[in-house]
Amino acid sequence: MTPAALRARVAITALLVVSAGCRPERVTTPGADMAAASTLRATLVSAASAAAPAEAAAATGTGWGSLKGRFVFAGTPGTARPLVADKDTEVCSKAGMKLLDRSLLVDASSKGLANVVVFARKTARVKEAQPSTTPVVFDQKQCEFLAPVFAARVGQPIDVKNSDPIGHNTNIAGSDFNQLIPAGGSTIYVPKAETGMPTMVTCNVHPWMKAYMVFRKDGYVAVSAADGSFTIADLPAGEPLEFQVWHERSTGPSGAIGLDKPDLRWTPKGRFQLTLQPDEIKDLGTLEVPASAIGT
Repeated sequence: MTPAALRARVAITALLVVSAGCRPERVTTPGADMAAASTLRATLVSAASAAAPAEAAAATGTGWGSLKGRFVFAGTPGTARPLVADKDTEVCSKAGMKLLDRSLLVDASSKGLANVVVFARKTARVKEAQPSTTPVVFDQKQCEFLAPVFAARVGQPIDVKNSDPIGHNTNIAGSDFNQLIPAGGSTIYVPKAETGMPTMVTCNVHPWMKAYMVFRKDGYVAVSAADGSFTIADLPAGEPLEFQVWHERSTGPSGAIGLDKPDLRWTPKGRFQLTLQPDEIKDLGTLEVPASAIGT
């Protein structure tokens, strides 16, 4: 091959190499490694499954605690007004004594506010799964319901008694119980549903008779005593709890008592929140209810 021919061949070869280097290439993405993906997926699922019980336990908590406190009335309750008891006066007048309105009962010495209802609005756990089968007594005597505010658990039998020598009609609003209770008699009532707030109980025979009942599925409800104290035992610990507070004379919505307690996130709807520790007895101390919160 002549030198000229050799130079021509080299030139052509170089041109072909340059042309090949400039040819457009197809852009591709890395191919999926299916085996590695399957292994990673199985690992993540296994880890999530292992963590689920721990997360559930953290959400619902463990153990049990108690809540207590005392309501006091920060004002002057005034004199209770007499009720118009103008029927069966030989029984209803209490041997000549007039029946008095009991919607606001304040202890004279301690200023304790009675008949304040406190209940847990919702709980994830209940220590006692089933309500007691032992009846609780709701009595009426001398034309008064002996308990102005009465609490029971849904499914727990209530012995509705009449200790008077005359007949009474007991009518529980919002329920199917509206019965005549004969003199000296009684009948069993089993509440089947919760009450969002306490419901009124009346006697159609003696219209001045009035009380309130509250029923809760979990039984976490209390009614303050004469000195204003209350206790709710065996509440689920380790989880956020919200409570509802009610009083018959409250000026709040549907009887809710709203207090200025920012540490408990207490709202005008009468609700506050807290979380109990296992075996803790949480004492809210003295809870002052201003006179402005109670209607006259």
